[in-house]
Amino acid sequence: MLIKVYGSAVFGVEATTITIEVNVATGIGYHLVGLPDNAVRESSFRIAAALQNNGYKFPGKKIIVNMAPADLRKEGSAYDLSLSLGILAASGQIKAENISEYLIMGELSLDGSLQPIKGALPIAIKAKEEGFKGFILPKQNAKEAAIVSGLEVYGVENITEVINFFDKDEAIEPTIINTREEFYKNLDHPEHDFADVKGQESIKRCMEIAAAGGHNIILIGPPGAGKTMLAKRLPSILPPMTLHEALETTKIHSVVGRVKEQVGLMSQRPFRSPHHTISDVIVL
Repeated sequence: MLIKVYGSAVFGVEATTITIEVNVATGIGYHLVGLPDNAVRESSFRIAAALQNNGYKFPGKKIIVNMAPADLRKEGSAYDLSLSLGILAASGQIKAENISEYLIMGELSLDGSLQPIKGALPIAIKAKEEGFKGFILPKQNAKEAAIVSGLEVYGVENITEVINFFDKDEAIEPTIINTREEFYKNLDHPEHDFADVKGQESIKRCMEIAAAGGHNIILIGPPGAGKTMLAKRLPSILPPMTLHEALETTKIHSVVGRVKEQVGLMSQRPFRSPHHTISDVIVL
């Protein structure tokens, strides 16, 4: 039986939809094709353990999995959930008539629980563009993906929830976020506030001038003088980000997995603190 499940791959800050074709037939062997890396190849071991620990089985038949387009390299462990559901549906262990309406991503633990993925926001944007009804992903990434309006986002904690959603029509509570409300809620509450700095009047005046005029500033002093403390708080006196800038910033941080679970949309300008030995090439 042939089943198609949809996942996504992130290249740079843009996502590309991946069609996962699973065919289960008479015979023996597990064949995963479509240019997967080692993390994707190892998924069969995680999937087998997760299914066994949740009352299902990895079929002892000939399983061929094709990840199309086959000329794009597939990286990471975020395809575990989509691969496992494809195998269950193709082997007849669950019914999943509407599985093609959803984009599914998530890394499996051996007990069937889900680990967070990277790039949830660009994947959600692509899912909406391509007309998917919903996006199923780990609960830790749900707020991040729910920034995209017009797409049903389902955050799940365990593979059993997803199986019951398709096989037994058990509802999963969708994650809903008002993007503008989320943006303005955190706009005036920076994590590191310039107002918290006591004393240091001269350098504070210099930093205010630099922030107002868009100038560069260099801080030189002995360890413990407060250079990093002041630099961390400089974004709090810069002009606030626009909603468009916030979305672009969140998108970049999403790809590298730096969006905090409780913060769906980044509304504060980010602060980076590279090591002093960093090369010019990396800085630029």
